[in-house]
Amino acid sequence: MADTATTRPTATGPTGLDIQGWTCPAPLRDSPRVVLGHGGGGVLSAELVQHVFAPAYGGPALAELGDAARLSLGGVRLAFSTDSYVVRPLFFPGGSIGDLAVNGTVNDLAMSGARPAYLSCGFILEEGVETEVVGLVAQALGAAARAAGVEVATGDTKVVERGHGDGIYINTAGIGLIPDGVDLRPQRAAPGDVVIVSGDIGVHGIAVMSVREGLEFGVEIQSDCAPLHGLVQAMLAVAPDLHVLRDPTRGGLAAALNEIAAAAGVGVVLTERSVPVPEAVANACGFLGLDPMYVANEGKLVAFVPRADADAVLAAMRAHPLGAGAAIIGECVEAHPGMVVARTGLGGTRVVDLPLGELLPRIC
Repeated sequence: MADTATTRPTATGPTGLDIQGWTCPAPLRDSPRVVLGHGGGGVLSAELVQHVFAPAYGGPALAELGDAARLSLGGVRLAFSTDSYVVRPLFFPGGSIGDLAVNGTVNDLAMSGARPAYLSCGFILEEGVETEVVGLVAQALGAAARAAGVEVATGDTKVVERGHGDGIYINTAGIGLIPDGVDLRPQRAAPGDVVIVSGDIGVHGIAVMSVREGLEFGVEIQSDCAPLHGLVQAMLAVAPDLHVLRDPTRGGLAAALNEIAAAAGVGVVLTERSVPVPEAVANACGFLGLDPMYVANEGKLVAFVPRADADAVLAAMRAHPLGAGAAIIGECVEAHPGMVVARTGLGGTRVVDLPLGELLPRIC
């Protein structure tokens, strides 16, 4: 949504915030309460961050709004990220909330080029949840951490009253080291860059949906939940000057591309037929009335690569198990800055916009 200026009398909310001073009149100004869409990774989420959290926190490290903050401490370059996981059901084909909590944070660190090292883990448990279930989730989380080569170094546990949670929520934070010479951030996307995705999109979201809603699509769809830092290191080994990496989780590939286009002030043109969508996901999305571009992923990345390095990066990705299905799907252009468009199979174009709010029930 473009910012619009209005002239209205100054008004303050119950805590003294000047809500009429916000630059966007909707939906925050017209919605006195948070709705589920504010956590969906789309326009509502962006407005909440831009108009409430970012002004309140301030600081240059936050301003980049990447998957992880890039920090310098004692001459060491660090990546620092935190995320919360509220998926339901707790277990789904291909993973669990424990796997998500590790891999999601590991991947956020990896998108800055960092080698993840340590995680914190906070469990928020609802009164009445079975201790056995908590143990299974903890075991899955520990196994995922060991598989990713990171250590859970600290943690916390809280219990809330029955009816004030959803079984188990998890918050993880992570830190990692960024190698010298690596500069990955959304603002570096540039006209001429080639856009590469590491494999099939939409798999995680449909896997979770199928279990939650009891849907059957002829074949079991398994989540793609996986740690991506090994794939990233393989890419950096052949092209240290990669421009942007992003894991397209909430809001899917569409949200990730729109965020990058807006941050860098560039346009993105996709070839729709080149975007890898497995048949089972396409069929499920057709049945549910969804666009795979907006469905969450938990084991895929999208890369903006200088054209001269594109072939080497693509080959390195395809040589790695988590990038075997990598494909070039588009390019960066000077035209229509901040906008993502797709060339359709019929020869036309369509705008791939940032989703407004929650397209799917909670899936991460």
